[in-house]
Formats: sequence, C-alpha cells, structure tokens
Amino acid sequence: MPSTVIVGGFYGDEGKGKIVSYLAMKDNPSIAVRGGVGPNAGHTIEHNGKTYKVRMLPSAFLNVGTRLLIGPGVVVSQEVLLKEIAEFGVQDRTYVDFQCGMIEDSHKATDSQGRLKESIGSTGTGTGPANADRAMRTLKLAKDVDTLALYLEDVPNALNFALERKENIMVEGTQGTFLSLWHGTYPYVTSKDVTASAICADVGLGPKNVDDVIVVFKSYVTRVGEGPLKNELNAETASAKGWKEVGTVTGRTRRAAEFDFDLARRAIMLNSATQIAVTKLDVVYPECAHMQSFSDLSSPAKYFIKNIEDNLKVPVTLIGTGPDVNDTIDRRAEI
Repeated sequence: MPSTVIVGGFYGDEGKGKIVSYLAMKDNPSIAVRGGVGPNAGHTIEHNGKTYKVRMLPSAFLNVGTRLLIGPGVVVSQEVLLKEIAEFGVQDRTYVDFQCGMIEDSHKATDSQGRLKESIGSTGTGTGPANADRAMRTLKLAKDVDTLALYLEDVPNALNFALERKENIMVEGTQGTFLSLWHGTYPYVTSKDVTASAICADVGLGPKNVDDVIVVFKSYVTRVGEGPLKNELNAETASAKGWKEVGTVTGRTRRAAEFDFDLARRAIMLNSATQIAVTKLDVVYPECAHMQSFSDLSSPAKYFIKNIEDNLKVPVTLIGTGPDVNDTIDRRAEI
C-alpha cells in the first residue's frame, strides 16, 4: 500500500479472492477496484463459516468501509452485478465506470455455441463476444443503461483523487497470467490481456502510481478447460493428492500439475512482481493447516517456500494455509 495490484501467476484459480479479502480486512483500503475481463472469472471466499462466490464485484466486499469499483476496461453483466450488489448488501458503496461495456443476451448466445465453446472451452458468459464488439466500437456502455444510473462513477478520477489524498487502494486482477490474450497459451486464452500492466490500464492507474505488485501462485498448478499444461497429472493421481477441484464459474474439473518454476519465473517477469503470495499450502502439506505463523510450519513446507524465493528472487510475503480468509501467514513485516 498505498496502491497494490494483485494478479494471478498461472492459469487462474490461484486463490486471488482469498488474498484480496485478507488484504482488504488487514490493510483497510478506501477503494478496491476490479480490472480484468468480466463475469467469466469467479472468486471464492470463505470467512467465519460462510462461503461467498463473486463474479463481478471486487473480492474486498467483506470490509464494509471499502468502496467497490469496477474499472472501464471490464465488461459487465447487468444481471450478475445487480444480483451480487443485492446479495452482499453493498448498494451504497458499489460503482461502475461510465465506460464499462455491457454484456447482452446476444453475446451469451454466441459464447455458448460454435468454435469458442467447442475448441477453446469458453465459459458461455458472453465475455469474449462482448470484448470483440468493444474492439469493433459497437458495444453498449454502462452510461447507456438506465438501471445502472445510481452506480455510475468516473473510476480513474476516483482512484487518482484517493492517491492524492494518500489513501490506500487495491487493484484486483482476474484470470491468470497465462490466460492473457498476449502472453498466454494462445488460442486457449481469455479475450484480453490480464497481466498487471493491463489491469492498471483497465482501471486508469498510471505506471508511476503503482507501489506493489503481488503475484498469486497456488502451491500446485491447475487449469480449467483446454490448452497445454506441462507435466499434467492424470485424474487419479490428482485426486489422490487432494488436488481435484472445480471452477467457480463453470463447475468444470480443474486439471492439475506440480508447481511450475519456469512458468512462475516468467509470470514474475511479465508482471514486475514485488511480492509473491502462495495459497493452498495446506493442501500440499496438510500438517500446516490453519497456521498463522511461518515459524510453526513443518520443515518441508518451509523448504518449499524458501525454494520459491530462491528460484524467483522475490519474497513470499503471504501464505494461505486454509480456506478461511484468516488462514493466512503474513510475513510483510519480516521481509
């Protein structure tokens, strides 16, 4: 802080929602703003025995003092947005940029059939076709939608005004580095760039106004849908390790592989990472479940974290040890 960007380092599903939620509760940002693609990215958050699934709002909604903004580079599903605003009771602190593009039924229909669905494994949310229309300059914008009138805001102006006042802001990315349209495993990628630079552009944050970039890695690699996955485990092995998961949005089984240092190293380079967050350490090392102190970790778990730091040359400052937001080791004061 005062401005921190959080992005995924692999193929999405790294646990960004948990990390964003933890930082929102711990650092009390005045604004959390979401960049990225749209409702095709889901984040799951567990806190005090409750599970929340969010697709449009920033994952920082648990902090009742944080304003929740969606940057102009994001395409918005009106249906999903209004449902989440009502479900989480955030009507008085949620704002969408005037320039956000709107997903319509025609986009969802296109996304649910044909090449995108069959060969790439599109989510069917309409996000890709909406971004295509945005590029063609035919997409309807949020400022043209009457039902969103109360939620409209100049998001870049709000962010930069907050920074001038020395307030903390948090910028949340979606998907993962290697789902980037530019830097990912094309054509098995999302419909735009999702690295830290692009997320900042999505919300109107200039490069000199970024203080920290946190890249989130899971303790193993997972991927939903089609596309290459180096050293992919078969379903039986992944299940035996406890790595069998399903996607938040699609419900599809995630494919799994061991932690990929080469992939992680490239993610660090592409995102100019200053910090690393590692999630689901407890899945690989069950003896570390729910721990909140690095010194309490088992020797193999400590070695795993140190190996990441030695290989990637970036400090691991946050470690997830369980599904709850508070199952987190925070090493920022030590490093």
